[in-house]
Amino acid sequence: MPEAHSNGRAPSPTLAKSAPPAPPDEGAPRDEGTSHVRGARGHVHDVVIVGTGFAGVGMAIKLQEAGIRDFVLLERANAVGGTWRDNTYPGCACDVPSHLYSYSFEPKPDWSRAYSPQAEIRAYIEGCVDRHALRDRIHYGCDITRATWEESTQTWVVETRKGDVFEGRALVSGIGGLSNPAYAKVPGLETFRGETFHSATWNHDYPLEGKRVAVIGTGASAIQFVPRIQPQVAQLFVLQRTAPWVLPKPDRAYSEDEKSTFARHPLRRFLHRQGIYWRAELLGTMFSKVPRAMALAEVLGKLYISKAIKNPDLRRAVTPTFVPGCKRVLFSNDYYPSLDQPNVELVTDPIARAVPEGLVLASGRTLAVDAIIHGTGFAVQSFLGGLRIHGRSGQELGETWGKTARAYRGTTVPGFPNLFMLLGPNTGLGHNSIIFMIEAQIRYVVSALTHMRAHGISAVSVRPEVTRAYNDALDRDFDGTVWASGCSSWYLNDEGKNTTLYPRATFTFRRETRVFRPDEYELTRAPHTAHVH
Repeated sequence: MPEAHSNGRAPSPTLAKSAPPAPPDEGAPRDEGTSHVRGARGHVHDVVIVGTGFAGVGMAIKLQEAGIRDFVLLERANAVGGTWRDNTYPGCACDVPSHLYSYSFEPKPDWSRAYSPQAEIRAYIEGCVDRHALRDRIHYGCDITRATWEESTQTWVVETRKGDVFEGRALVSGIGGLSNPAYAKVPGLETFRGETFHSATWNHDYPLEGKRVAVIGTGASAIQFVPRIQPQVAQLFVLQRTAPWVLPKPDRAYSEDEKSTFARHPLRRFLHRQGIYWRAELLGTMFSKVPRAMALAEVLGKLYISKAIKNPDLRRAVTPTFVPGCKRVLFSNDYYPSLDQPNVELVTDPIARAVPEGLVLASGRTLAVDAIIHGTGFAVQSFLGGLRIHGRSGQELGETWGKTARAYRGTTVPGFPNLFMLLGPNTGLGHNSIIFMIEAQIRYVVSALTHMRAHGISAVSVRPEVTRAYNDALDRDFDGTVWASGCSSWYLNDEGKNTTLYPRATFTFRRETRVFRPDEYELTRAPHTAHVH
């Protein structure tokens, strides 16, 4: 492995073929919140990966397979799993089918259900980490505060809140959009005397039995935990700003025969996964771009409301006023029935402020409650989780972006050499599995790194004109889609730009990211570098 140099040193060599990693200590604890030897200015890693969710772990696995073995994973928590580690609220589960919400290269034949619960997904990620011997590469408790590109050494210097420093030739962010909870902005909330928490940081030590509870928000998390806590609480107020479209969730348990068949016959398992993928791709395209299909989705949504809810006033209150898909479509079999229970009240009156005893509504009514739960989602527009990243000119990435985050293929940004973002701008989906997009980006990053290694290149920075043309084309592709139909959603930033979703078919994204194209990048060649062939 190449050794680090002091400041003022010559540019770091390009990615080199590394020796296999030392075997992990069999007696070491799995995830105890302590890291191995901390990074310091001295050794330069080939790659520094941020995050240990699906993106970070998948990146690490594919780096190893490509022969790039000198890498570390930095995790701010004390365990792996990303959003599936953090979100433990009652009823937490995926709304993408299990056999598609998993790595294509790490199939799991024995998923318990069509839509897996949180604990099973987290265990799947843990299993991938163990099977690929990644635990000795992970540094826990690394809350990154700053990453800086040093032109003189052609490396990224990554600093943590504890003062640890890691250095790498490439920096890969696996920070997803579901990393930082977004809280409702309620004036006076600090005066509330009861318990308050976000669904992503659920307080399992607080007993809800017999309590009066207010839930702020009716998004993807709320529709899962509201039915679970409804039977426990004395009174439940669900505060709704905008009614979401909710459709039935085709969930079921897999039989033992099915699990056995998937284990014994990989082709059957593959075809099952492909069927799920193509069905989602077809329906997603139809309901986002075909007006008649959009109208059909609205009819189906209203039929479900009329079937699930008896109270006519409640039916009207939960009926959305926008086209299905303009905001995220949700799936649940028990959310609507839970709202129609005697101890539940759907509140559409806006919140004015909080007081010691509860919430005051715009009408002047006070909801006296013991607890307030924020089911208000995440700061999805804060790409990279608010991490301060300084590029070639010293400018911070957030300042470079301004109000609208942009990237090439959702992965690279001009002026930020060797920075690769997984789950960057315009890589999100409203209809299919984000794991598909993650795998496409991982392959693109590996293609870039192996090209650099083979051709003696120390830095790649995407050309501004290439990035601009790509994003202009994406903007045009949103025209005429359901996402441009006029509603306000977390898909859009404050400027009304859709910076989260990818508007084309997912297989198009896979084709676009199949191979790294050096002509789209400004290349810096490392002097006196031994090429690896």
